[in-house]
Amino acid sequence: MFPEIIEQKVKNIVREVWLKGDSALLAFTKKFDKVLLKSEDLKISKKIIKKAYGKVDKDFLTSIRIARKNVTEFYTKNKKKSWRQKREGIILGEIWRPMESVGVYIPGGRYPYPSTILMTVIPAKIAGVRRIVIVTPPGNLTPEVLVTADMVGIDEIYQVGGAQAIAALAYGTQTISKVDKIVGPGNIYVTCAKKVVFGDVGIDLIAGPSEVTILADARANADYVACDLLAQVEHGMEATAFLVTNSRKLLREVKKKLASSVKEMRDIQLIQVKSINQAVEVINKIAPEHLEILIENPAEILPKIKNAGAIFLGEFSPVAIGDYIAGPSHVLPTGGAARFSSGLGVEDFFKKSSIISYDKGALRKYAGAIEKLAKVEGLKAHAKTIRVRFSKNRKS
Repeated sequence: MFPEIIEQKVKNIVREVWLKGDSALLAFTKKFDKVLLKSEDLKISKKIIKKAYGKVDKDFLTSIRIARKNVTEFYTKNKKKSWRQKREGIILGEIWRPMESVGVYIPGGRYPYPSTILMTVIPAKIAGVRRIVIVTPPGNLTPEVLVTADMVGIDEIYQVGGAQAIAALAYGTQTISKVDKIVGPGNIYVTCAKKVVFGDVGIDLIAGPSEVTILADARANADYVACDLLAQVEHGMEATAFLVTNSRKLLREVKKKLASSVKEMRDIQLIQVKSINQAVEVINKIAPEHLEILIENPAEILPKIKNAGAIFLGEFSPVAIGDYIAGPSHVLPTGGAARFSSGLGVEDFFKKSSIISYDKGALRKYAGAIEKLAKVEGLKAHAKTIRVRFSKNRKS
């Protein structure tokens, strides 16, 4: 999945942080971010966070409050609950418990992403996670990022990025305590690092470059389609965008509108199909992160869409509304992973334990079946754990 040279570099970085802690973080921050820090500089102080409020405008604060409200309302409906049922001497159930600690990676790079704070922290908060930590590259510590983190109740923010940040969250350093799970998007080094540390810590998913697929028919507005394709590849050189249409006329119009954006065109693919049904087949094979459906009566084909991270119905539902304001998290499966995984949600911050309790009568009822299966598998001691409970020599 990752080039061998990158995976080896990441493994070396992770190993250095595991062995040396803060000193490795500071060395890598100097090397990769060109920022010279001391251990006491890694954690952002409350004073710096408070000052950030004076550097953002009122419209930003209003926008964040709107987005926070929508995301909170969406995920409040999805909170998992423990359950238990009793029948004929048997008690079965599940206990859902929130994780104790979660680390959230907020990417930097070309742009800051305060919206990603909302999309990752709020579901964790609703789940009941007690400790939530944000790590982000030093260059990403804009006032907007700091204010957004504060507005969702985060005061443990560290200015460290890249694979070294993932290693710090996974194994801990003198300054950063380790967490139980790491979530959030990042570049190829961050993503590879999540893969490397998985098993020692939980992760959300192995996310690749962002992508969109637009399904459109002859009725679609070519300006809307072209703008939405270009918006997706704005994420970076590796981002991809697909147009799948049964209309030759629309395809020509969109291609014409994209002609002035030659640089972006290398990341945009225009696919013509014979019918909407064939388009659906193509889409299910792509299994896109984002899917826009710009056809007449888009809801009618929704049952046929089997693989997609987030689905946007109608010409007034561009991906941008999901990126910022709608409510569902924009941390979504990419690279075809929508075939077997889902976007980040409240359930990702829970762990569950099964509850099993049989009384003597219930166990007796199933003793024969249990013993038979244990013997078939060659596990004689397993079978004996059942048989001994009904032995005549058993002490009361």
